[in-house]
Amino acid sequence: MKCINTTDAVGHVLCHDITRIVKDVVKDTAFRKGHIVTEEDIPLLLSLGKEHLYVWEKNADTLHEDEAAQILYEVCRNEHMHPTPVKEGKIELVADCDGLFQVDVTRLNAINELDEIMIATRHTNTAVKKGDRLLGTRVIPLVIQKEKMEQVKETAGSTPLVSLTPFRAMKAGIVTTGSEVYHGRIKDTFTPVIIDKLAAYGIEVCGQTLCDDSLERITNAILKLKQDGADMILCTGGMSVDPDDRTPGAIKSTGARIVTYGAPVLPGAMFLLAYFEDGTPVMGLPGCVMYAKATVFDLVLPKIAAGVEMTKQDFAHMGNGGLCLSCSTCHYPDCGFGKGV
Repeated sequence: MKCINTTDAVGHVLCHDITRIVKDVVKDTAFRKGHIVTEEDIPLLLSLGKEHLYVWEKNADTLHEDEAAQILYEVCRNEHMHPTPVKEGKIELVADCDGLFQVDVTRLNAINELDEIMIATRHTNTAVKKGDRLLGTRVIPLVIQKEKMEQVKETAGSTPLVSLTPFRAMKAGIVTTGSEVYHGRIKDTFTPVIIDKLAAYGIEVCGQTLCDDSLERITNAILKLKQDGADMILCTGGMSVDPDDRTPGAIKSTGARIVTYGAPVLPGAMFLLAYFEDGTPVMGLPGCVMYAKATVFDLVLPKIAAGVEMTKQDFAHMGNGGLCLSCSTCHYPDCGFGKGV
């Protein structure tokens, strides 16, 4: 930085805040660090007693923090999100719709490993609402070398760093298994829980079928709900490895492709996900979904609601952060459960 006459400061970047004080009237920051001095600023600066200013020397090889923030925004931006106005070198992205927010964590880490650069995001695979803040960007110094920002663009590549996939309008079919419910010996307390969880994503239940522990009946119920137009099918109960728990076998008997039977998540280890050829998902929900506040189902549902097909690898990566601590007061999703990747 250097000290120059205020009258010669037009176009230069301030290195410090300048306070304006009027006794019994106001005390605030008239100019903030990083402000680019304009011709109109000169009279006010002189009236504040600032005949000299400390400024950064900006040249053809450097960028102001506001210009650098714009570059960071451009490597992040994608559909269904908008930027905030640049302020003090920072731009944030805000969601334009409800949906699934995802981050390319590998590229994000590579960019943040560059000196003087920062992009801070929500966790990847997070369900967000319209108006939620998604990420913030800025560089650390007031001015930065253009060469460094070229490194950012090269590291980011040609595709946006983040995405927001809107939740789809979907209909769900429920197959409730278990002879105890089928014969009316106990009340079905599972389905109301599922309905509430689906409603949070705007998903309506288009049908429910009660089955005993017959593999054939469960298989036919799944196929009938699909034929009737269900966009997803949820099977509740009968998911353990006990001989009389037939739900996994029934799902397989429908011809659906099994992605996983089992997940490194507690609660929810006995979860099953399969897909029909047309992409319709079928899920086998373990009993914990009925009584635990947060389970593997809560981690999977945002992706299903957004139409993002899941893979075996997706589930394998859930182990880091996949242990719910069963806090006496549940704060999910504002906790570490499911936030490992």
